[in-house]
Amino acid sequence: MSEPKKLPVSLSLDEVMQAVEDSHTGLDNPGFCFACGERQEGCEPDARGYECESCGERSVYRAEEILVMFVA
Repeated sequence: MSEPKKLPVSLSLDEVMQAVEDSHTGLDNPGFCFACGERQEGCEPDARGYECESCGERSVYRAEEILVMFVA
């Protein structure tokens, strides 16, 4: 499966960075769906291509994974 290269219009890199911070300061395990942009909770550390609870697409990535894709 190829990596997504572009964030959904409804998702900003600032939101992703906030989600990463949330995961480091609390019990959140956030991720985001590249298909619909919805935030998902309970993502495992290696979440890549997980099924979205909102739209059903296999496009959920953990926030840290997204940050690495766009910053690295």
